[in-house]
Amino acid sequence: MERFQIAHILVQGVNLIVVFVNSSLGYRTPDEQQQVVASLQACASAAGLAGNVVPVWRDASGRLNFIAPPNQHPYFKSATFDYLYANINKTLTCG
Repeated sequence: MERFQIAHILVQGVNLIVVFVNSSLGYRTPDEQQQVVASLQACASAAGLAGNVVPVWRDASGRLNFIAPPNQHPYFKSATFDYLYANINKTLTCG
């Protein structure tokens, strides 16, 4: 069982499930990244959480990285890791 801290937030009328993941996700292939996103989305849905799963992590320089639908990029490009982290309000258990 894996446990993830999440921020389940509403941004401009869209539910987002911001999942804080290990930075190793940034080194995986795009196909592997999409498999992780799909797995997290299924886990969140099974837990009764509504919204788009967006994995986030810090890169080696401490900058926010994310995998989100293109229409949500402006929000995540303007957010900081610390701001998102301050909004953690749930734990997601997958496995």
